[in-house]
Amino acid sequence: MTATEGFRAPTTADGRELEGRVAVVTGGASGMGLATTYALARRGATVMVLDLADPGRTALASMLGVEEDRVRSVAVDVTDADRLQSAFASLLKERSRLDILVNAAGIAPPTPFEDITADEWNRVLAVNVHGTFLCCQLALPAMRSRRWGRIVNFSSTAGKTISTAGGAHYTTAKHGVLGLTRHLAKAYGPDGVTVNAVCPGLIDTPMARSVLPDGTLEQAASTFPIPRVGEPWEVAELVAFLACDRAAYITGAAIDINGGDLIA
Repeated sequence: MTATEGFRAPTTADGRELEGRVAVVTGGASGMGLATTYALARRGATVMVLDLADPGRTALASMLGVEEDRVRSVAVDVTDADRLQSAFASLLKERSRLDILVNAAGIAPPTPFEDITADEWNRVLAVNVHGTFLCCQLALPAMRSRRWGRIVNFSSTAGKTISTAGGAHYTTAKHGVLGLTRHLAKAYGPDGVTVNAVCPGLIDTPMARSVLPDGTLEQAASTFPIPRVGEPWEVAELVAFLACDRAAYITGAAIDINGGDLIA
């Protein structure tokens, strides 16, 4: 057998590799979620954005430069199980399928540990972990029925070490997201569903700017092997890859995108 025998060329990206796919992106109206909405829609997916801030379908399509029938948006708190169930049911009734779920919604208050109230602790875990759980539970039946699905959960470098910007509750939540990701990957891989996490470091988003004092973001990033702050579109490109056929053999992974911040 020669070195080239048995070689099968991979499917290459043609710019519309997600044509016909239907996606849900939580937190998809700003920051890395918005960049992800753009990346998926530009590759041909129809995307439903679930976000507390609802820009509206027309405004969202115009902002992203995509056809209006490529996107829709629903104002929803990801901790509201009834509202989520209604949004998912509406999408499935309209499109009859759900292929991709991206759980990007999150909050990261920088409250010192001794000042965290029980309510704030519960709220941070509810948005970052419970919201991810609820959306995965709602999405999986449709994916399993078609034996194809992609779930991408947003963790963080905080999920592998401790948070730079958020508090102890954020660190705890992002570790929890990684545990949930691995469990679902193991359980549903045989059904054709991959479940992965992305772990962004310091990314230039409104949330990061809101919790770090002026100049702190750039100062911290200047010590990285790639000495700059990351861009939301760079994270979105990784998410879009994990959502496509070319990533079919990747599951249960927690992929760093942090400029080398965690290199020992």
